[in-house]
Amino acid sequence: MRYFTAVVHQNDDSAYGLSFPDLPGCFAAADDWNAIPAAVADALDLWFEDMPDVEPLSLEELRRRDDVRQQLAEGAVLMPVPYIPADTALARVNISLDRGLLRAIDETAKARGMTRSAFISSSARREIVGA
Repeated sequence: MRYFTAVVHQNDDSAYGLSFPDLPGCFAAADDWNAIPAAVADALDLWFEDMPDVEPLSLEELRRRDDVRQQLAEGAVLMPVPYIPADTALARVNISLDRGLLRAIDETAKARGMTRSAFISSSARREIVGA
């Protein structure tokens, strides 16, 4: 898992705007602070669909860039965000869970029309990425 750094800015009462200096053309918007992780995850997935793999720039490299320094001077903040590349290949794993937790997972997954695996994957992604 890699972390890319987003430049987050907001003007007055507008939505939050996010851009990634090391990913030209990758941007996102979120109506409130709590919606940022989901917006960022979508933006990164879309960007990497059509673009080559890129190693994230270090925080020090980003801070030395004139465009980033300008945005920070105007009130923007830097936010590291985890990126989990989309990979449709499945891997079979063996995990151990408390039986009560497993029953709760199965009941919740069934109520949501999901498989156990889909529920666990979704929950893990949400915990890691915040989306």
